[in-house]
Amino acid sequence: MLRFPQAKINLGLNVLARRADGYHDIESVLVPIPLYDVLEVVLAPELGTNGLQYDRSGLPIPGDMETDLCYKAVRSLQRENDLPGLRMHLHKVVPMGAGLGGGSSDGARTLELVNTLCGLNLPPQQLADHALELGSDCPFFLQAQVCIARGRGERLTPVPIDLSGLWLILANPGVHVSTAEVYRNTGPTGNPWPIDSFLFRDRMLEWEKTLPNTMEPYVIGAYPEVDALKQRLQQAGAFYTAMSGSGSSVFGLFTEEPVMPELSPTTKAWRLRL
Repeated sequence: MLRFPQAKINLGLNVLARRADGYHDIESVLVPIPLYDVLEVVLAPELGTNGLQYDRSGLPIPGDMETDLCYKAVRSLQRENDLPGLRMHLHKVVPMGAGLGGGSSDGARTLELVNTLCGLNLPPQQLADHALELGSDCPFFLQAQVCIARGRGERLTPVPIDLSGLWLILANPGVHVSTAEVYRNTGPTGNPWPIDSFLFRDRMLEWEKTLPNTMEPYVIGAYPEVDALKQRLQQAGAFYTAMSGSGSSVFGLFTEEPVMPELSPTTKAWRLRL
């Protein structure tokens, strides 16, 4: 069985408060975008009960195999179920450490795929609980629709906003930005936003002011190439530019098909239609 885990961008990201459990309360609008990894899982009875063979290709994934969210997703399900042997392959296209949720999306889609392939019939909430064990934004990738995320990112409210027809230029400077580093250096605002009142298509030209990413000041100061990318997208005519998540990717939204700006050789960029 094949799945195509997709990336996301953040329309605004407000770091509200540090929590006693070490996480942060946030609010953000998460938008799935048409940029995909490729994930395949097939039954392999010859591997025995709970056997797993996992291979990866495409972009390199740092860390040991045991820290990979696809691997952890399978092992999470195996703790509660005896599963048949599985062969799994991930082809990585979405950059890691880029604020696009690629690893989280891979983990969430692994849960969904194995649940279907192995006939576990786990209900949506139980899958979401497994996803939350993998990471705060993993439950979102089981939704596949625009959502407001609150809490540590797991409290999701679907948003009926139609962004179809808009153009997106997504640019990644090839710099890996540590999420923990960014949170450590971002001061909480303590002030919730009335996000629901901003999320209308006829108000999207206001988003540059109403939906900032409060993580940007630190990242832009520490990684000047992120600021340079944002300026290039503004010059290209984007009506809204922002860093996605904790960076390092930057995106611009356009009402008409844009011309791809000239970027540095180390920058990977995509022009996508939503």
